[in-house]
Amino acid sequence: MSQTEFVVGIDLGGSNIRAAVVSQQGEIKAWAQAPIEAARGVEQGIQRIQNLIRQVMEQAGIRQIAGIGFGSTGPIDRKRGLIQNPYTLPGWENVDIRTPLSRAFDAPLIMENDADAAALGEAWLGSGKGTSRFALVTVGTGVGSAFILGGQIYRGMDGEHPEAGHQVLDPNGPPCYCGARGCLESLASGPAIAESARRLIQQYPNSSLARLHQSGQIIEATHVTEAARQGDEFAQKIIREAGCYLGLGLVNLILFYLPECIALGGGVMKNYDLFFPHIQQVLRQHDVVVPTRRVRLVPASLGNKAGVLGAARAIWLELKG
Repeated sequence: MSQTEFVVGIDLGGSNIRAAVVSQQGEIKAWAQAPIEAARGVEQGIQRIQNLIRQVMEQAGIRQIAGIGFGSTGPIDRKRGLIQNPYTLPGWENVDIRTPLSRAFDAPLIMENDADAAALGEAWLGSGKGTSRFALVTVGTGVGSAFILGGQIYRGMDGEHPEAGHQVLDPNGPPCYCGARGCLESLASGPAIAESARRLIQQYPNSSLARLHQSGQIIEATHVTEAARQGDEFAQKIIREAGCYLGLGLVNLILFYLPECIALGGGVMKNYDLFFPHIQQVLRQHDVVVPTRRVRLVPASLGNKAGVLGAARAIWLELKG
């Protein structure tokens, strides 16, 4: 077995780092994850990443790799291999990832936005397999988006990553760190769902969420989805509103890009079935000038493996030229 038949795919999020040894066919030979603990400093964070790479290489029984694909929560500078994200990785601004990792493992490194990497993974081996025009929208702590055209990541001007999660849907809506009010992320992300529940809880004293609030528990999005699943009308109202905003966001994506398939992933979309009816209703209301009914809407299928597989795919494509 040639040592260069494998690459390492990395998926760096705000909380965790994942790594996998991946073949050209997309077979995962070894996989591991660990907390990144970004606030403890850049140097320690890079060391954690290196240790995780060594761990999966040892598990796979290899000493050399052909390259490293690195998907990271953004903003990033993919051309220079820099992380520029003090928002979810405190202190990580203009952090050079490419140089230390390339030197440590004597291998080229390509960097991608984490949403782009996840979309590339889903298009390669997941929900978008066999689709030439594919979009992924991830709903979790934030709302991410990415587009795959003909098996390649769609890039904007100067190779920048488009941020459909920050499209403005309600100019009078809640503020976002992006500088806008009422963007999709501020209306339908996990924190937005939780904040909406906390803001309106006093109006629904009979809700199970009100009792939770009165006990001193801080309401999170998971509490809202659990209550909605149990039939709580207030929680269902919150889910319905978030689902409608997601639907409007997807209508805009369809109007601009007309993908064949849109996959929904991320932590909030583990409850895809709760949101789908409301999203679908909005899509059906906007079927006049574009065929929204013909766009296939599906849950993402690769789970927490999408990012590492997509990162691996990115470096394989780079190596093949």
